[in-house]
Amino acid sequence: MLNLTFGPIPSRRFGMSLGVDLSAASKQCNFDCLYCELAPAKTVDKQTYISSVEDIISEVKKSLKNHPNIDVITFTANGEPTLYPYLEELIEQIDNIKGDIKTLILSNGANIYDSNIQRILSKIDIVKLSLDCVSAKCFKKIDRAHKDVNCDAIVDGIVSFRKIYKKELVIETLFVKDLNDSDSEINLLYNAYNKINPHRIDIGTIDRPPAYDVNPLTFEQLELIANKLNGLPITIAHKNRPKSLQYYSENEIINLLKMRPLTHDDIENIFDKKFDMNFGQIYLWLFYLNSFFLQLSLAPCNSAIAFGNGRDNSA
Repeated sequence: MLNLTFGPIPSRRFGMSLGVDLSAASKQCNFDCLYCELAPAKTVDKQTYISSVEDIISEVKKSLKNHPNIDVITFTANGEPTLYPYLEELIEQIDNIKGDIKTLILSNGANIYDSNIQRILSKIDIVKLSLDCVSAKCFKKIDRAHKDVNCDAIVDGIVSFRKIYKKELVIETLFVKDLNDSDSEINLLYNAYNKINPHRIDIGTIDRPPAYDVNPLTFEQLELIANKLNGLPITIAHKNRPKSLQYYSENEIINLLKMRPLTHDDIENIFDKKFDMNFGQIYLWLFYLNSFFLQLSLAPCNSAIAFGNGRDNSA
């Protein structure tokens, strides 16, 4: 049986986040980002393996019952959540059961120029879109998009979406050493940010084993970039996250590790003492799952600046 929800995970900015995986069967994405913590995969423009709305809602209800202190329900995926064909129906059914809990989507922004996608995302309380590059050359190097993605239309698509979207819009940029950290790329991003006028801009870097051989920036380098983006609502993503210890069943922990590698700091911040498991046991699970799904090494992940899957599945 597929695990359609994971967490909740403490998010620095949104509180306790319950993840809803809209591509639980496999990675289905229109990007193949160099920094992604998921194994490389061929890009797609639609989903082949599709979970039913009924199954997702059933799992969400169970999670809400087991974890009553959830602040946000986050639509994410082993890939791009806007490829899920029943997204609008799912949002509407989640709205019927969530009470005061907010909804959030983590999207790569590839389809944001589609007016129907804009209409659907307008129903979500918080929309977080990725924007790693503005120039086509840089975009193709980092995000490695499907051939049908029109990279030149993404910024204009976000700008037009911002005009109709009156809730919270967050832009996320993940910097990769020697790829999108040049002055020219930063200037293009600066101009794009000003055109978009989002509520917040999160900048970060790689903090988990990436799919390809690329390197992160230091925190000091991120600070220098933030200083160049003067006057904008910049937040530097870093490792200090709020501690919100929870009790998780064994299956919930296995599911969480399948979704994303955990650093030593993650483990300390998430798991409470009721779960009788030491760090060594967790790392053994992490090694097994990484070997199977990500083909990564045994070395524990280093805590670093940004918190995400490349993209941040916890927000």
